[in-house]
Amino acid sequence: MPANTRLSFLDNYLTLWIFLAMILGIGIGYFMPDSSAWINSFSSGSTNVPLAVGLIIMMFPPLTKVDFTLVPAMFKQGKLLWISLFITWIVGPLLMFLLAICFLSDKPEYLTGLIIIGLAPCIAMVIVWNELAGGNRELTAGLVGINSVLQVLFFSAYAYFYLEIMLPLFGLSGIHIDISFLEIAQTVGVYLGIPFVAAVFSRFVLRKVKGDQWFFYRFIPFVSPFTLVALLFTIMLMFSLKGHMIVAIPLDVLRIAIPLVLFFGSMFLLMFFTAKKVGASYADTAAVSFTASGNNFELAIAVSIGVFGLNSGQAFAGVIGPLVEVPALLLLVKFAAWARKNYFFN
Repeated sequence: MPANTRLSFLDNYLTLWIFLAMILGIGIGYFMPDSSAWINSFSSGSTNVPLAVGLIIMMFPPLTKVDFTLVPAMFKQGKLLWISLFITWIVGPLLMFLLAICFLSDKPEYLTGLIIIGLAPCIAMVIVWNELAGGNRELTAGLVGINSVLQVLFFSAYAYFYLEIMLPLFGLSGIHIDISFLEIAQTVGVYLGIPFVAAVFSRFVLRKVKGDQWFFYRFIPFVSPFTLVALLFTIMLMFSLKGHMIVAIPLDVLRIAIPLVLFFGSMFLLMFFTAKKVGASYADTAAVSFTASGNNFELAIAVSIGVFGLNSGQAFAGVIGPLVEVPALLLLVKFAAWARKNYFFN
């Protein structure tokens, strides 16, 4: 089908398209410095509407492919589930905290921004990375749902523990963050709730009205390319918002990027080989690994802007996060494909 051809064409040259989108975004931000102010004018509170639209469209097609009736069965994998939650929620925040201390102790604003990034796992782009790697969609959807609830319940407590209790133990000043459950729930609802509801509606209502044949062989092939197109749009937008700063203070960007790259790689590999060790399939291993390695940058940016201001170092670190995550997780998608051939013979 033409739709499949388009998707295959995008897939085959995805790495090239992503790097071109990054370069284009930086160019727009650098040579058109007023563009970031114009893009930010389309904001509601701390939510950038064009960026939110890009993320929502990006997540919609993978979620329409999820068989939600199979999601409850994923929770029967008790051992893998508990391992995933332990590495994601205990190891992850602690690792990011230690990396921030090691690399940015002389830059308290960047350090704080990095710690905030580590407090919540990804609930958005992980769906796309898992889709590109051929991971278990139902397991990813279940984990994203669990992580969303845990973020609403525990983000504030984690922020208090790491910023007010842990920082003084390392000789740094404690920082108080006041953010309500409602503010966190609003961010989670925008970036996950909207595409989730749209996908559930599409899957159950459209199948009933138009039939399975139309849904699986017409609708899904039609919407599937939207994921990668929206991904490229989102990447270009993110890089354009900070294109001028990336060029102006590249060393600061590099200092923030190094601990982030170490975090993504360490979390992915730890989860990947742990899941393989306990006998998980490739699809399940990919799902838990990408879930553990990504972070909820949308929430981190919203918190940093709300507490410290739009032009703060914390907000800058939050924005650099997804700029580093995109190429890092793309490389991990490539690694997952290589490992699938060499380590998962089933």
